[in-house]
Amino acid sequence: MQPEEHCDVLVVGGGPAGSTIATLLAREGRRVVLLEKEHHPRFHIGESLLPGNVALFDQLGVRDQVEKIGMPKYGIEFVPPDLDYCSYVDFAEGWDPSKASAWQVRRSELDELLFRHAARTGAQALEGAKVTDVAFDDEGARVKATLDTGESRQWRARFVVDASGRDTLLANKFKCKQKNKDHNSTALFGHFRGARRLEGKREGNISICWFEHGWFWFIPLADGTTSVGAVCWAYYLKARGDKPLKDYFFDTIALCPELHDRLKDATLVDDKVHATGNFSYNSTHATGERYLMVGDAFTFIDPMFSSGVFLAMQSAFDGAKFVATALDEPVKLPAARAALEERFRVGPRDYSWFIYRVTNPTIRDMFMHPKNVFKVKQGLMSLLAADIHHGPAYRMSLRMFKLLYYVISLANWRRTYAGWKRHRVNIRDMGPLRGETIMKAE
Repeated sequence: MQPEEHCDVLVVGGGPAGSTIATLLAREGRRVVLLEKEHHPRFHIGESLLPGNVALFDQLGVRDQVEKIGMPKYGIEFVPPDLDYCSYVDFAEGWDPSKASAWQVRRSELDELLFRHAARTGAQALEGAKVTDVAFDDEGARVKATLDTGESRQWRARFVVDASGRDTLLANKFKCKQKNKDHNSTALFGHFRGARRLEGKREGNISICWFEHGWFWFIPLADGTTSVGAVCWAYYLKARGDKPLKDYFFDTIALCPELHDRLKDATLVDDKVHATGNFSYNSTHATGERYLMVGDAFTFIDPMFSSGVFLAMQSAFDGAKFVATALDEPVKLPAARAALEERFRVGPRDYSWFIYRVTNPTIRDMFMHPKNVFKVKQGLMSLLAADIHHGPAYRMSLRMFKLLYYVISLANWRRTYAGWKRHRVNIRDMGPLRGETIMKAE
């Protein structure tokens, strides 16, 4: 065991949330230690960014670097299971037309870029350092970690930021992690070469393809590969029995004719298919007097609208201000905690309302035939562009979208009831999956 080291803030996890908050705090002249259990670059899913990310990259000073590794993305394609046409929407149709584009990126490249930037900014960034214990007291915390060399290290920190992603280090420690019972989903995913893409400006757009048991993502990357994943109800993945995962994945793709056609001449990169069980959860709280949970260490929702990286980075920006308050103005901490707890729930709450209903025929019809009555399309596109703090106009248009949804649902109550009943069956807990792996989303 090395002698105890001292720092102002210790950040657990070197994904987008951890690297972002480490950069912001190091800029303020604070002694920051950033620990990542793996070594960059490391595989990660969640490759689709939103226009809301662009301003955050600007503030970090890394926009040019992200642009070099990214595939331009201007909107979304919706592919229905029962119609002979697709629907296209552009981010520029939101309340803020300047939030018109983002990128698709390889997360291994993006995460390493942000991690190295934190180190250059002044954070002490260590890879291959797995945190094994965090013990809090009135003065801060004692954090122990084991390096992959076998060496043990120990820090005395005034404040701890948990950005450990799906490891949910502190949520597990405090037993405050809750499984999301409203969206019990699973995922199969892999990368392909030679997939047929959209043409022209739409080539980099994400495609969302519905099928009987859930939905697919289709994400074109700048290196010519395409990320393809099926998010499906747990019963469906459970039903594969002893069939090899790769074969089951291709059987699933065959259930979506349009996607199957786009991949008919494509090859699976490295012959690898990944699977994960239920990945939706939340925690009862995100803050304490000496700690903060950011990004997926606090909550994780279905990735349908590609909100993961944005919510992680935005929570890091908001969290950096909270840490400064905790260290410099502790008398203001109670009010700061209450405000941050509410703010952290805004994005997940907005996205989740749509995600829970996205397989409902009413929502599907509204997505396939987007109208701008009462400015509802502007509200929807602001949400999809991650312009979720736009202000009263955004809030009003989102309320009107929901009002229209409920009116249409009531007018078609038999269809609505059948959809609700089917959803209750779909989200039933099927228990652990054979060969389950974790989809990292730090």
